[in-house]
Amino acid sequence: MHSQVGVVSLIQRYQRIRQQSLALCRSLSAEDMTAQSMPDASPAKWHLAHTTWFFETFLLLERGHKPRNPDYQFLFNSYYHSKGAQYRRPLRGLITRPGVAEIIDYRTHVDAAVCRLLEEDDPQINQLVETGLHHEMQHQELMLTDILHLFSLNPLLSAIFESGGETGASGSCPASTWREMNEQLAEVGRDRGDGFVYDCECPRHKIWLTPFSIQRRLVTNAEWLEFIEDGGYGDPLLWLSDGWSCKEKNNWHAPAYWQQKEGCWMQYGLDGLQVLQADAPVCHVSYYEAQAYARWASKRLPREHELEVIARAQKIDGNFLESDHWRPRAVQDAGANQLYGDVWEWTGSAFQAYPGFKAEQGALAEYNGKFMCNQLVLRGGSCVTPIEQLRSSYRNFFYPWQRWQFTGLRLARDD
Repeated sequence: MHSQVGVVSLIQRYQRIRQQSLALCRSLSAEDMTAQSMPDASPAKWHLAHTTWFFETFLLLERGHKPRNPDYQFLFNSYYHSKGAQYRRPLRGLITRPGVAEIIDYRTHVDAAVCRLLEEDDPQINQLVETGLHHEMQHQELMLTDILHLFSLNPLLSAIFESGGETGASGSCPASTWREMNEQLAEVGRDRGDGFVYDCECPRHKIWLTPFSIQRRLVTNAEWLEFIEDGGYGDPLLWLSDGWSCKEKNNWHAPAYWQQKEGCWMQYGLDGLQVLQADAPVCHVSYYEAQAYARWASKRLPREHELEVIARAQKIDGNFLESDHWRPRAVQDAGANQLYGDVWEWTGSAFQAYPGFKAEQGALAEYNGKFMCNQLVLRGGSCVTPIEQLRSSYRNFFYPWQRWQFTGLRLARDD
């Protein structure tokens, strides 16, 4: 049993994380929170409702509570087919009712009920709440990237947050150096019970790594400009077949949110349109673009466990959501590795089950396992990832064409 201090601490943490989601919407209007910019994105209002649906469905309804509104079970379910039908994802922007005020009232109602349950200090309840909080943090990041995509389509290119630090095109970026790693039998992944962990990170297992070297810093905007100026987007020999088709279909000539004004490269971000910062990590590139860049540089993308082995020895520190910086920070120190924060790093590893993988039991079995097909692993977190969400074994995953997230890369090579 937890102590009373532990109960109070968990309740306070629950309230803090739930309030953080609302705080991220402080500068948004009701119209901002209802619009949907593309099928991959969701309105901010929907994110606030869905995370509340998660607590209500998996915690409250399972314990005999009545739903706040039965219609919410249909409107705000995302992909949990075992919990019933869902409203079509590409049409979420059409859910003008319930309004923002009703959704906030829904959150208040569910939060009060969850806090009452937490007072029981039941280990099963506590575990479900912990999962719900990590789910909430995932949606905080998604909400910000979805808002960024939405605002990028508005010609006003408004700033959503105030800039948290340096911007500009100039800067002295440390030279790219490499960390050499000997061949080794490495232990990767996590075991259940070893702190919070998703099922896709389990179980801990051994893997043989052949000798490799990995870039100590991330690929920068300046380096990506060299790729552009060398015709990287126009050379089919650099691209995977699917990647070339995707690039041609979408008319990609630069990372997402880049634009040229009077010959100067600019980048739109949550803090508005800024002059491209040359020494900041490149971001908003797809796996296809990252792979083409790596081939252009005569290198490759890291494998996920190469990054994990190195990151495991590093403190989880960097430019995260809590920094209020809203875009990747420039590389300032030759010794900095930026393995955590700034940008999610594409790997060359498919998102698939580890040996001995067992999905979470019950409805939460749909959380990760069913997505283990046609997606690539990303590591390390970004400038809009809550720091509490991260650990060295954390596996993010996206389809290879997606680039509205803060995604970047570092290079690796075989030795």
